[in-house]
Amino acid sequence: MTPVSSHSPHGQSPLRTVQVLGGGNDAGSAHVRSLTAGLVARGVRVTVCAPVEADEAHDFTGVGAGHVHVPRSSDPGSVAALRAACTGADLVHAHGLHASFRTALALSGRRTPLVVTWHDRVHADGPRAHFLRLLERRVVRAATVVLGTTSALVDRARRTGARDARLAAVSLPGPRTSPARDDPDRLRPKVRAELGAIGRPLLVAVGSLERHRGHDVLLDAAHAWQRLDPVPLMVLAGEGPLRGELQRRIEGEELAVRLLGRRDDVTDLLAAADIALLPGRWEARSPFAQEALRARVPLVATDVGGVPELVGDAAELVPYGNARALADAVVRLLVDPGRRELLRERGARQAAGWPTEDETVAQVLSIYDELTQPRPLV
Repeated sequence: MTPVSSHSPHGQSPLRTVQVLGGGNDAGSAHVRSLTAGLVARGVRVTVCAPVEADEAHDFTGVGAGHVHVPRSSDPGSVAALRAACTGADLVHAHGLHASFRTALALSGRRTPLVVTWHDRVHADGPRAHFLRLLERRVVRAATVVLGTTSALVDRARRTGARDARLAAVSLPGPRTSPARDDPDRLRPKVRAELGAIGRPLLVAVGSLERHRGHDVLLDAAHAWQRLDPVPLMVLAGEGPLRGELQRRIEGEELAVRLLGRRDDVTDLLAAADIALLPGRWEARSPFAQEALRARVPLVATDVGGVPELVGDAAELVPYGNARALADAVVRLLVDPGRRELLRERGARQAAGWPTEDETVAQVLSIYDELTQPRPLV
């Protein structure tokens, strides 16, 4: 691999970059922390502009970055704080639509290169959807380069008017710490016992309890496997506005489903799972899908967004909103251990081809160098 420079355009001082983060997306925040750690290790000066709670959760300062508190809002005070933080930067890199919009406002009138990464789509219906499309157009026209985590997001950026849109190499960051773990052979029965899944299959889904996540479809599908013996237990990890509605359905329809709330032990849940479920209306590079395949857990997912590109032939893909198709896929896997083993093998092979954290940093740094090198005089 050809080494890339971490110097400023004049080749004297380290490259000075600002990473701008809204703070509302855990996957995006984890990516920024991983990217920041890699950039700092390569001699780049990094300032992360994000809400203070994002730094508390992801510890950007702990990997050598500076941190400036910038609230998520796009009010004049927040934009002014961001503009001040970007003063003197060689390049600014914003993550997510709202953070990118704030950054475009803050850099107005300046020639500082702006890189934007779209990690996912923002979900909305009605008038708000139109408003978000306007934000997208404003952002892509201000950006020097737009990076999309999936081909679908790259295509969307191009259709929206991006001058330069590219596919991003985005890794699944490893754990920030490496605590002593139980032996895997002991962990699985321990977690299953805690969840109440002794002697029965365990199905695991993870995601915020919001409409676009498709948890209502999971409950519809659960009726099909209620007839199996033993009845599988499905657990949903996550919090959100639909918790009350989902809990009432679970109780009223007597479904073998548990809402676990927000969890920070998804790795342990997957270690105990027989099947992982991803039923959402839209997914980009789903961290949960990646974790499932790396953990060798058979995955049933909706055929949407970046999922097919991410998983290849290593998962059972079903149409979004089709409870019958989802239920049939789950039941087929439960009664076919050979198919489950095949998906485990394919999942491990697929995961081996995903970008590493080093490759992600190398791609981003090469783009930074491309945008900050002085152009020859004509």
